[in-house]
Amino acid sequence: MQETDAVQSKTERNTSAISASAGQLGRPVEAAEASEIASGNRIKLQEGVVPSIRRTGDYAIVAITKHGVEVARRLQTSFEGVADVYYMSKFARGDEVARGIQLFDGSVRLLFPALFPAYSGIVCIISLGAVVRMIAPLLVDKKTDPGIVVVDDKGEHVISVLSGHLGGANELTGEVAAALNARAVITTASDVQKTIAVDLFGRRFGWTWESADKLTAVSASVVNEERVAVVQESGEPNWWLHDTPMPDSIRVYDHVRAAQADHPQGALVVTHRLLEADEEGILANGVLYRPKSIVLGIGCNRGTEEAELETVIRRTLEELRFSIRSVRAVCTIDLKKDEAGLLSVCERNGWPLVCYTAQELNEIAIEEPSETVFRFTGAYGVSEPAAKRYSGNDRLVLTKKKSGNVTISVALMTYS
Repeated sequence: MQETDAVQSKTERNTSAISASAGQLGRPVEAAEASEIASGNRIKLQEGVVPSIRRTGDYAIVAITKHGVEVARRLQTSFEGVADVYYMSKFARGDEVARGIQLFDGSVRLLFPALFPAYSGIVCIISLGAVVRMIAPLLVDKKTDPGIVVVDDKGEHVISVLSGHLGGANELTGEVAAALNARAVITTASDVQKTIAVDLFGRRFGWTWESADKLTAVSASVVNEERVAVVQESGEPNWWLHDTPMPDSIRVYDHVRAAQADHPQGALVVTHRLLEADEEGILANGVLYRPKSIVLGIGCNRGTEEAELETVIRRTLEELRFSIRSVRAVCTIDLKKDEAGLLSVCERNGWPLVCYTAQELNEIAIEEPSETVFRFTGAYGVSEPAAKRYSGNDRLVLTKKKSGNVTISVALMTYS
């Protein structure tokens, strides 16, 4: 199954919305005009102009009051190296250049169009209502909008406002609250009820979903305690994050058909397999997750083209009825660490290339040792022992297949 909800990059989409928003605030923004009109470390905000900012961290901290500045400076110390601080120049202390703090003149509203596409999270020491009004014209999509967190002027309450899950605002809220010894205010139902957050399920392991179409509906089934099946055929088993027992409304199955027999009202399906036609019905109110469970062992002749490698990999996975989105790594011998075609196919697909020495490969028992391979590489096999060594699995799904210039073995990860 292919990705059905492909989206533009966060920067690309948000910048489009921000340019339109800025145009509504004043004249249309031309590229030449979208530059900072600054004096030293000071940003002069103007209507219709998206200011230039100096981004060094993942988060922005913004303050507009005397007490808010105190809170911002405290947070800068706690988030050293990962957060940039912005506040109004009239509250300057004289050490801002040394501390990397950026001052601004003008309405803070005009600063947000620059912050939105630049940071993964924005901490606003500003009233909640004001923040809502300022960010409203900039919102694009929960999969791309940054996490927005609001802190009161005394630093007593930290509120997760926007993109609590995918944007990381809930996690950032907890970190800010801990730094300030403040109370974290998180209102997402799955967090409050200590149950599965469907849109974050398995994300810490690198799991991805095939389609986001049913995320909201399945989330509703989970938080409303409807009968929900978690079908796990592969992937890391330790996905339950809470210190409380799993609710009775959630049941775990090891195969799709076992879950189908119980007719659940919602489903979270974790598998590396391509579902069969008679299994697709479970996704009527279900989300399909792809864990990073497939390990590819690859051997190839010197100079093998990227296109041939890609074709062999895709055809092999199709024959096995495996999803290419579940590939975790490509493994080979260190003699291939500079193989251009192999490097290119890994880079194109976002797969790490893991290389082992001949000695490391020879430590692994294999079913089909080759004297010919040993003469050329010093190892009795490449694809088979490489896949076994990385996966920790002695039994391969595909021991070895030779196709043209490529030899491929396929393993599934084992988890303790």
